[in-house]
Amino acid sequence: MKKILIALAATTMLTGVVSAQSISERTGVNSVLGVAPSTADFVKEVATSDMLEIEAAKIAQQKGNDAEKKFAERVIADHTQTSNDLKGMVKSGDLKAELPTALDSSAQSKLDKLRVATPQEFAALYDPMQVDAHEDAVSLFERYSKSGDNANLKNWAGKTLETLKSHLVMAIKMNEDRRSTVGSSKSAPAPMRMDRK
Repeated sequence: MKKILIALAATTMLTGVVSAQSISERTGVNSVLGVAPSTADFVKEVATSDMLEIEAAKIAQQKGNDAEKKFAERVIADHTQTSNDLKGMVKSGDLKAELPTALDSSAQSKLDKLRVATPQEFAALYDPMQVDAHEDAVSLFERYSKSGDNANLKNWAGKTLETLKSHLVMAIKMNEDRRSTVGSSKSAPAPMRMDRK
């Protein structure tokens, strides 16, 4: 599998494919290989993730249990801060990148599933989604903070990483608590899996 991913990465580099996000980052090749994303890919991923996390957390505040509401409150505060930081770097000229203004289709699909979920179904969607999203975010920020090509952004990624790691710990606990509750309740809904990016 790793050989296939390496071949895909090499093919992508040789063909010079230009898109809003590189194929290597979009397909997860960079993550598997531990390669830092380009600055443009990093900015796009962070901005899209922040938009998704904030909107998903707003839904959690309406449909979630107490743990999800507490988690959502923290996510909204922290991801609003990272969004503002990123916008500030772009506006000041420290960072030459375009910020997306809307969710991509994958993120929008995840958000749509949360919106239509009943409160009983919500945790089975939201909790594992948060684990996946924060695993991806930690990987993204670790890779950029080690090998990113913009010094200011690289430094910021390193500082922000601890917050994302704390979100991941909280999300894992929330998901484990949900799973142990589902296992002990005969009437609990079966876990639902959202497709990862």
